Amino acid sequence: MLCVGRLGGFGARAAALPPRWAGQGSLQAGIRARRVSTSWSPVGAAFNVKPQGSRLDLFGERRGLFGVPELSAPEGFHIAQEKALRKTELLVDRACSTPPGPQTVLIFDELSDSLCRVADLADFVKIAHPEPAFREAAEEACRSIGTMVEKLNTNVDLYQSLQKLLADKNLVDSLDPETRRVAELFLFDFEISGIHLDQEKRKRAVDLNVKILDLSSTFLMGTNFPNKIEKHLLPEHIRHNFTSAGDHIIIDGLHAEAPDDLVREAAYKIFLYPNAGQLKCLEELLSSRDLLAKLVGYSTFSHRALQGTIAKNPETVMQFLEKLSDKLSERTLKDFEMIREMKMKLNPQNSEVMPWDPPYYSGVIRAERYNIEPSLYCPFFSLGACMEGLNILLNRLLGISLYAEQPAKGEVWSEDVRKLAVVHESEGLLGYIYCDFFQRADKPHQDCHFTIRGGRLKEDGDYQLPVVVLMLNLPRSSRSSPTLLTPGMMENLFHEMGHAMHSMLGRTRYQHVTGTRCPTDFAEVPSILMEYFANDYRVVNQFARHYQTGQPLPKNMVSRLCESKKVCAAADMQLQVFYAALDQIYHGKHPLRNSTTDILKETQEKFYGLPYVPNTAWQLRFSHLVGYGAKYYSYLMSRAVASMVWKECFLQDPFNRAAGERYRKEMLAHGGGREPMLMVEGVLQKCPSVDDFVSALVSDLDLDFETFLMDSE
Repeated sequence: MLCVGRLGGFGARAAALPPRWAGQGSLQAGIRARRVSTSWSPVGAAFNVKPQGSRLDLFGERRGLFGVPELSAPEGFHIAQEKALRKTELLVDRACSTPPGPQTVLIFDELSDSLCRVADLADFVKIAHPEPAFREAAEEACRSIGTMVEKLNTNVDLYQSLQKLLADKNLVDSLDPETRRVAELFLFDFEISGIHLDQEKRKRAVDLNVKILDLSSTFLMGTNFPNKIEKHLLPEHIRHNFTSAGDHIIIDGLHAEAPDDLVREAAYKIFLYPNAGQLKCLEELLSSRDLLAKLVGYSTFSHRALQGTIAKNPETVMQFLEKLSDKLSERTLKDFEMIREMKMKLNPQNSEVMPWDPPYYSGVIRAERYNIEPSLYCPFFSLGACMEGLNILLNRLLGISLYAEQPAKGEVWSEDVRKLAVVHESEGLLGYIYCDFFQRADKPHQDCHFTIRGGRLKEDGDYQLPVVVLMLNLPRSSRSSPTLLTPGMMENLFHEMGHAMHSMLGRTRYQHVTGTRCPTDFAEVPSILMEYFANDYRVVNQFARHYQTGQPLPKNMVSRLCESKKVCAAADMQLQVFYAALDQIYHGKHPLRNSTTDILKETQEKFYGLPYVPNTAWQLRFSHLVGYGAKYYSYLMSRAVASMVWKECFLQDPFNRAAGERYRKEMLAHGGGREPMLMVEGVLQKCPSVDDFVSALVSDLDLDFETFLMDSE
């Protein structure tokens, strides 16, 4: 999962637009190779020992978070933000007085970089730092930079300096493709704010943007808000499954894994019971997004949101979802039948499959068919072994090594955060990854990649090295064993490292399109591709060793694990298609032809197949409508592309160096500076159609290619 700040024209582009590294050869030649440090140590060992904290540096100078001198104390955020704001004023003057040309784009990118270097770092610190004073200071910095961004996005002189460049055909023709693309992205972000409109409409656009931010925040909070019910309305024998509060029972989730059908049914019906305030908030959010899209020149919000993506427009997205749904339908029916049989076996009185059943019963089927109890696998997946496995894979595929580096005093926010140097065999140091892997109080329960500093070519010819954080929630080591990962945790680690490699290997000239700052439907491709490596025995066999005996993980255990993931996988994918279709309809033509709940009911019946439950409103818990509005389909499309890249480049040999270099050169290197479909074509050496995407996803539901290869050896 990507976590990136979104600050309009000058903020980090979340998963938003595509990569190019024009003049790749010359840019590479211009970047001096970094020397290797003697203070680096092997990565595997570093993760299987207790952290040394900063005791080696007790008397050393306090460096500040991420090595930023000002951030040795919370007050430093104010100094850093003031410095960034002063620099911004100077750069705005430069942009407005410089004649239009490539220099204009460089100034805009430096402007973006000076704001992002504070905003991105603060975005992370405000949720992850254990000290409230740091979190509050970071929150204040985010607000301050956000206010400046709003000011910049309505600065007509600044906008016109960019518009003059893009309106001059001769100048545009003289720009290299990456520079042209970055200029267009800045202009696109400006026009989302309505800056190209007359004064009255511009004010409406600004007001709508503010309203949308407020509604998004309110809706997001409401998606997690628990519902309560009077105690006497629930059967006595299931009350102990929920939290009590006086005469009420609090329901704070779906309890999808509860073995008792009645517990899951009660949780589903109560947690999803419609809340009038949340319903009004959603309707206003959708309608405000539509008004803003129309005001700035788009027929729907979806048309605006999909500009620059792989899909390009909502028509292609719906075609993709409908074709995928058709191809899945038979398999999904078989999955539902399998669930029905299991339910009948365990609960003969009521065997109708309801929406609260699939997660639980698919788990039961998986456990019965395949012995994949996580505790059998954990001893083979110590964190150190998994990190060494990643190191081996990245080294053989891309010539990259990960080294642990001792952080300076004050550089990290918790003593168990590890700092990794990412080093290429000939290019030297590429960047840094801070690994915040372990559970702690008040830490968000999510696995995420955060960009702290984007890569870019500086004016002096040096390359600004990217810095990222990978956040996981792994158990700590104990006295008797190192940190042991379940197969799911191991796969998540590989997934997040895919994002990190995208950030490290993107060698874009401009920070605005560094690494993962690319379209949402492309941003997950590198991370999902890493899941294919994590599920291939030839890769797993390189590192999965029992932490006590050294015994390798048996081949049949990997095979069972891979096959178990196919259990009810069609029904799982069908559910994602339903969510994605619902998201498209909500952000399509307005006014909506029906209430959001009626649309949910129709879409569920068309795209999922299990009956809608009266008096429920699942859409009010659909938190992705905020960050992924009109883009929920992205995960499915990214998975389709990743599947095709795996089969084309790595299925025959997951360590193929030539394929790894092609993948880096055509895809990872470009960050968000090139059309995403051009990158996909570059790797696949063909232009895939919607049918190709659908076939890739559906073929993954069949017998694993890896398993087939393994069994035929």
